[in-house]
Amino acid sequence: MIKKVTDGDRLLALIVSHHFHESGIHFFTPDQLSQQLAYMHHPTGKHIKPHVHNPVPRQVEYTQEVLFIRKGKLRVDFYNDQQQYLNSYILEAGDVILLVTGGHGFEVLEEVEMFEVKQGPYVGEEDKTRFTGIAAEQVTMMDLGDS
Repeated sequence: MIKKVTDGDRLLALIVSHHFHESGIHFFTPDQLSQQLAYMHHPTGKHIKPHVHNPVPRQVEYTQEVLFIRKGKLRVDFYNDQQQYLNSYILEAGDVILLVTGGHGFEVLEEVEMFEVKQGPYVGEEDKTRFTGIAAEQVTMMDLGDS
């Protein structure tokens, strides 16, 4: 239900399947990541104390993004930092992915609606390096249950 996509010991992404359901709060990310991802499931009547977030200086080296798939199917292709293709997974409605490091590309398999959340401010084309990805016949499809 939680898939860690890696290149050796380097974390590329975390995929949370829409099948994941557990009570309470579950953080999937280690504390040092600049983007934190958690799942929360609380019963009716649960109170979360009001709070404000304190200004804390942070240094962000890589833009990390979270995609929430609302509708459709999306193939995500993973690449290492040298732009070499690794493998692909299919995301569907209700799935969430945190893209941490490495490269990635997408192909819409069924009309997609999704939300993207990432650090800002966005600096345009300085924010990313585009490159040519793989052809469809080169895809190595992985299953979210694969190790």
